[in-house]
Amino acid sequence: MKTLPSLIKLVVFIIVTVLATGLLAATIGNLRFGGTTSYDALFTDATGLLKGDDVRIAGVRVGEVDGVAVARRGDRSVARVTFNVDSDRPVAVSTHAQIRYRNLVGQRYVALSEGAGSGRVLTEHGTIPLRQTQPALDLTVLFNGFKPLFAALNPQDVNAFAMEIIKTLQGEAGDVNSLLGHTASLTSTLADRDAVIGRTIDNLNAVLGTVDERGKQLSTLISELQRFVSGLASDREAIGASLTNIANLADATAGLVQEGRPAIRADVKELGAVAGTLDDNKKVVAGVLQRLPGKLDTITRTATYGSWFNFYLCDFEGRVILSNTITYTPNYHSSAARCS
Repeated sequence: MKTLPSLIKLVVFIIVTVLATGLLAATIGNLRFGGTTSYDALFTDATGLLKGDDVRIAGVRVGEVDGVAVARRGDRSVARVTFNVDSDRPVAVSTHAQIRYRNLVGQRYVALSEGAGSGRVLTEHGTIPLRQTQPALDLTVLFNGFKPLFAALNPQDVNAFAMEIIKTLQGEAGDVNSLLGHTASLTSTLADRDAVIGRTIDNLNAVLGTVDERGKQLSTLISELQRFVSGLASDREAIGASLTNIANLADATAGLVQEGRPAIRADVKELGAVAGTLDDNKKVVAGVLQRLPGKLDTITRTATYGSWFNFYLCDFEGRVILSNTITYTPNYHSSAARCS
């Protein structure tokens, strides 16, 4: 008994969810379910216009771009834009087409407007000629002219001013007074920073003056630097080989240290024992060091003439007993300088 109401609720929920999802998909994808009519338009430049971009009349989306291709008109190449429009929105022969910027990111759309002339409807696959089309503004050239102004402003003011320029020049919205108002506001911001700009220019002048005073030294420095870099470039093979040899030497040294580490560890250990022994007998060591200069001086005199010791007889005294009553006592002393 409880299964049927639950099933009905589930079916209703699924139907509502599917309808809501379909409506959302149609809204996001700008899907149209009515018939459409296809047309062509020739432009001198269609840069940035892509398939799927909007086609609008008075700002209302009435179609989309089907494709952009290159076409020949006499001796020049032009862009052929194929687009479709809702069948209930007929396009007149006098219709003008203009490529406009949708936003500052670069997205574009085709704007259709009624021109002067007869209201005769353009046939399907008909072409809007070059004289009735206008390409998009070249923002690169436009904004390069405002680059010094934009450099001193915050991003919010730059975006507002740029969008106002685009809208005004495209004739989409705004007027000259509004554009001048934004320009005045932005130039006032620049005027508020006049002191900072002035100090910057003064500091730049000081730097340039110092550089100018040392022009010869700077020229010599640049010349020597160029010679140095040229020398490095000519010796790049030798430098590369040297770096390779240095790397090999580092590897060999690392291996040598690794092999000698046990012996070095043992030597350090024994050196600690020797240092401990010397510390325990520091009085004896101190006495030896005090007597060592005199002993070395004496040893040096005996080894003056070569790597051997010279011995000289300076004093001699003895006693010779010939008999119980006769004793001979010889005595010898040398007065040479070496015996002094």
